[in-house]
Amino acid sequence: MFTATPEQIATANKANVEALMNLNHVAFEGVERLLALNLNTMKTVLEDSVNNAKAALGVKDVQEFVAMQTAFAQPAVEKAVAYSRNVYEIANQTQVGVSKLVEAQAAEANKSFVALLDKAAKSAPAGSDVAVAAVKSAIAAANSAYDSITKAGKQFADLAEANVAAATNATVKAVKTTKKAA
Repeated sequence: MFTATPEQIATANKANVEALMNLNHVAFEGVERLLALNLNTMKTVLEDSVNNAKAALGVKDVQEFVAMQTAFAQPAVEKAVAYSRNVYEIANQTQVGVSKLVEAQAAEANKSFVALLDKAAKSAPAGSDVAVAAVKSAIAAANSAYDSITKAGKQFADLAEANVAAATNATVKAVKTTKKAA
């Protein structure tokens, strides 16, 4: 039977607190970037609204008003698309950072568990080698499945990113085409 010493418990607790602090750092960094983006976006929207209102006050006829509205539409759509891209980028980078931390923690937990299993196997009764080997085999299979799921998730994220980029480009092109037609 294996029992943990107070030093081992303290070391494990310290590692867990450090991992939690790293996770908080990544999360708060993402929130901070998102807040900065939102503040800058709000400032730009306010400035554009004031400028558009001033321009609208100087309109002399309906045709000029329609032309002005068309001229305002494309930059507004482009800014909305850029904002969406930035939000997606921030979310994606934050998710990647969290995933790296979780993967590192999972790898460390597996390593610690295998070391604990090896230590317990040394004091186990004769004939328990088969059970220990079965547990190690199950751990290896779980790690392999986790790796496969992680790779599939990364492929899905790459595909989603490509689709977002394609949709964004199509939206910008459609707005440009509409503006030229107008």
